Amino acid sequence: MPSTIKTILISSVVSFLVATGAFIGLSNLDIEAGKFLPERVIVKEKEIVKEPQVVEKYIPQTTEEEMVVKIVKESQESVVSVIATKDLPVLETYYADPFREFGFPGDFFGGGLQIPQYRQKGTEKKEVSSGSGFIVSADGLVLTNKHVVSEEEAEFTVVMNDGKKYPAKVLAKDPVQDIAVLKIEAKSLSALKLGNSDNIQIGQTVVAIGNALGEFENTVSKGVVSGLRRTITAGGGGMTETLEDLVQTDAAINPGNSGGPLLNLSGEVIGINTAMTQGAQNIGFALPVNKAKRDLEQVKKTGKISYPFLGVRYALINKELKEKNNLSVDYGALIVRGETNTDLAITPGSPADKAGIVENDIILEFNGKKIAEDYSLAKAIQNSQVGDVVTLKILHKGEEKEIKATLTERK
Repeated sequence: MPSTIKTILISSVVSFLVATGAFIGLSNLDIEAGKFLPERVIVKEKEIVKEPQVVEKYIPQTTEEEMVVKIVKESQESVVSVIATKDLPVLETYYADPFREFGFPGDFFGGGLQIPQYRQKGTEKKEVSSGSGFIVSADGLVLTNKHVVSEEEAEFTVVMNDGKKYPAKVLAKDPVQDIAVLKIEAKSLSALKLGNSDNIQIGQTVVAIGNALGEFENTVSKGVVSGLRRTITAGGGGMTETLEDLVQTDAAINPGNSGGPLLNLSGEVIGINTAMTQGAQNIGFALPVNKAKRDLEQVKKTGKISYPFLGVRYALINKELKEKNNLSVDYGALIVRGETNTDLAITPGSPADKAGIVENDIILEFNGKKIAEDYSLAKAIQNSQVGDVVTLKILHKGEEKEIKATLTERK
């Protein structure tokens, strides 16, 4: 299926870009459902009669509504805000005569000319960005987006639903996906269950929770999965990257929702809310959670996130490329060099080089699975592990043969 590439705004909040707004607050009156309201006093023939007034507890009207309410109640303690703070310079204003340094007397212009100047007076810790995250282990592992914690030299704080704050350490950032793993020093936390994003169906109901606009914690929106395997170019917060295999949803994803969970009606996380389309109505994107599962396992075992490396530059073959280059097949990965002399087809010393792959070879299969537009060589490699010995079927000078290569760590 061809991928649609759009320019997208990643949905974390950079504080100096968020416009201020005024909201009318409700009075601080806390009335629990099912409890009595203050007694109503009725005057009747000089006799005071007190009649209690009961507020009926709200009952969800449909099975789906009941499930959504249950999901929100059970997951809200596990959804957190991730705040980045930084020491920023504090500027003060003073007035000075700019002509004194050139030797002019203070009264040269009739009493002296005083012009406002600015100078730094220390630093002040300020919030520079915010996003969302969610707890995935009882001992304090938190998943979020990489761009939420991309601020250099910043300190990160995880704010729980009850307002409790924990300093957060960035354990690892995924070099390929927009995923980061954080750690807070806490115990017996409520963790969300990770589902299987390979089972997502278009049209299924989903719930998104996050720190909308960096101001409204645990904001809930509901919608459906409106597309799968989307490819976008996302930009914001000083970075731009291409994201593949995304889940598209019409559940509202606002700035600040980045890193929050996308849940199915079983209360399982099936995606990490990542981006929104600027200028469109309800088009948001989430990373499939299976990508994060891989990262979590690696962090737990090795303390870092690594990717396997084969060492080839290639173009996916389709019917158009086959006809244009007079190839004998309409699938596979054609090994080609890039536009410059440094864009080699094969990286010297790489697993591909050691396995004997050369320019113009075609990799037809990876571990017995055909390489095509819906299963690229990059995806096949990413689904493997560092150190895996893989079997490649290649077409070399018109002859098919199988070779083996041992994947190394991507630098």
